[in-house]
Amino acid sequence: MGKISRRTRENRKQVDPKRRYTVEEAVGVLKGLRSAKFDETVELAIKLQIDGTKADQQVRGSFSMPKGIGRLLKVIAFAEGAAAEAARAAGAVEVGGEDLVEKIIKGWTDFDVAIAHPQLMRSVGKLGRLLGPQGKMPSPKSGTVTPDVGKAVGEFRAGRVEFRTDNFGNLHVPVGKVSFAPEALVTNIRAFIDHLLAIRPAAVRGIYLAGAALSSTMGPGVRLVVQA
Repeated sequence: MGKISRRTRENRKQVDPKRRYTVEEAVGVLKGLRSAKFDETVELAIKLQIDGTKADQQVRGSFSMPKGIGRLLKVIAFAEGAAAEAARAAGAVEVGGEDLVEKIIKGWTDFDVAIAHPQLMRSVGKLGRLLGPQGKMPSPKSGTVTPDVGKAVGEFRAGRVEFRTDNFGNLHVPVGKVSFAPEALVTNIRAFIDHLLAIRPAAVRGIYLAGAALSSTMGPGVRLVVQA
């Protein structure tokens, strides 16, 4: 195990591992830590009490953080005609059809999100084995397969995030940057948790939201008070 830095040791002392903090308190703790030499991402980790192996209990989708996430994502679009023009106008870094599919098959994956028009999914389907493991495969459930390609490109580029639980009910989403105002981080965190509660699968009984923690890229996790 490598040597723990002085900054890491000092930051860990600021967090009580046995305590659960309110969202406002947790954001205050993160803002008070010694930061790295870059603007760290603040990430929300959530544990849902679900059986992720069952289709009727899986939780996935996309969500627009009210205050953005602090960076513009690289978005590509599989679209043609007017939809392609709308995607370019919205800031897509690459737009195309079969040509873009072939480019990715040859190894190009320098993008964060892929949006696809439904009419092109027959071609895009070839990319399942490549993009699926990377979490970049367009899907209607995540809002990345849509006839309104331009709108989707704009939303994802500015801060709409995709999320999906693993088989154990865990999910992680960026909720902003350490440089954000505390109020902006609190707004994003509370909005996302409210969204998760609103899409609770009907098949889930008892406790749903089992745990949550907030952390910065280089900082310790701060456990949150949660309501099931």
